[in-house]
Amino acid sequence: MHRMEDLFDIGSRAAGMQDEMVRLRRDFHRHPELGFQENRTAAVIAAYLRGLGMEVHEGIGKTGVVGVLRGGAPGKTLMLRADMDALPIQERNDCTYRSVNPGVMHACGHDGHMAVLLGAAALMSEIRDRMKGRIKFVFQPAEEGSGGARHMIQDGVLKDPDVDAAFGMHLITALPCRTVGWGRGTIMAAMDSFTLRIKGRSGHSSMPEGGVDAIATSARIITALMSLNTVPGFSGRTLINIGTIKGGDASNVIAEEVELTGTVRNLITGNRAAMPAAMREVIDGVVREVGAACELDYQEGYPPVVNDDEMTDLLCRTASEMLGEGSLIELPPLMASEDMAFYLERVPGCYFFLGAGNPEKGLTSSLHSSLFDFDECILSTGAALFTRLAISFLGLDG
Repeated sequence: MHRMEDLFDIGSRAAGMQDEMVRLRRDFHRHPELGFQENRTAAVIAAYLRGLGMEVHEGIGKTGVVGVLRGGAPGKTLMLRADMDALPIQERNDCTYRSVNPGVMHACGHDGHMAVLLGAAALMSEIRDRMKGRIKFVFQPAEEGSGGARHMIQDGVLKDPDVDAAFGMHLITALPCRTVGWGRGTIMAAMDSFTLRIKGRSGHSSMPEGGVDAIATSARIITALMSLNTVPGFSGRTLINIGTIKGGDASNVIAEEVELTGTVRNLITGNRAAMPAAMREVIDGVVREVGAACELDYQEGYPPVVNDDEMTDLLCRTASEMLGEGSLIELPPLMASEDMAFYLERVPGCYFFLGAGNPEKGLTSSLHSSLFDFDECILSTGAALFTRLAISFLGLDG
């Protein structure tokens, strides 16, 4: 078991790394890269991990990086994960570390995630000789919609050696600094996507009886689909959204074709499985009535993020010891999605949120905003928390 004095020293050691983590975070923020294009980012991370004397694997999941820290005694294998990709957003912040890449921005805190995990890697490398087992520091590409986690899993990130548990975290400005948002069981929703193509019959707008209006049909279908959000059993647990609608070529012509795209989010696995059939039923009811045709292309995306009870208890104990009981904020399940879910389908683990908001500094913009930023004081907090989790899970010799 670890000794308590080891834990008490972590806070001061993490604070001593604050300037270095700020430097790393701002460098990442200045040079954001989209999913599977994180070549510069990956090179910076790999060089840093090698500087810590770690075994480094590059090109995992295309552009991912894994640093392996081996302890001085046998034991379990823990995975700590951060995502690397930025978003196709033009930054509007006026700061010294503003993005230099037009139309690309770290608007979801991944720059902070990487800096925190590198800080934890540096802290744990100081005590590797006393550490039991191994830590895989996983820097994952393409979290934002491209499912980089799946590619890393296909490339064996959970194998050789097999991962026994995994932790990941997300910065969030909706919570104040030095707080931890947590949840038991399903904490984030599954997200699937769909494309619906509606085929009517074209004609002149002066003779609607001779055509089948695909735009009018799509309006009825949208209303019917949105009603599924309030059906008993789905209400509060399922969320259908129509994101785009394209159709029609001229103002005086009855549109022959319309294409809709959207997403479906579910907190319950059974609802997710039932959704394609439920959607087809309401769609078919409309098109049969008006004489149109349709094609529904339903694509499964991210599964729900499901936290393991034992790992969640470990997070809560560790965060409470470090920050105090008042720092823990239990969250309801969120309708947002995260590809950390793919790891947690395969190994027990916990995904949590680290408060990074500061209204006094004006740092309250939401994720994916062109004005998003966070209070950098949480970098040392996050590194210390990851380090404590690693020590609590793996243990130290001596």
